[in-house]
Amino acid sequence: MNLSSKVYELCQLIPKGKISTYREIAHKLNSKAYRAVGQALKKNPFPKIPCHRIISSNGYISGYFGKNIKQKIKLLEKEGIKIKNNKVLNFKKILYRF
Repeated sequence: MNLSSKVYELCQLIPKGKISTYREIAHKLNSKAYRAVGQALKKNPFPKIPCHRIISSNGYISGYFGKNIKQKIKLLEKEGIKIKNNKVLNFKKILYRF
């Protein structure tokens, strides 16, 4: 199984209303390849993989399919996640750790 497949598999474990980070996924894969995780998510070919739930480890929203941050925020807010100034509120409380 390649890195991308492993990343997509982990994303499916994150429940609605929770977020995780590129760093958390990389750590679960025994890696420090945070950017490679981001690249895998950027190229996600599967619409059902909830890659919008992955954010930066500082709580800020970063790219979604390359650049559509507004769409990512909309999807997160639809799941009940509060966001202000492109940053997830109560970040540590809703962080999903593997």
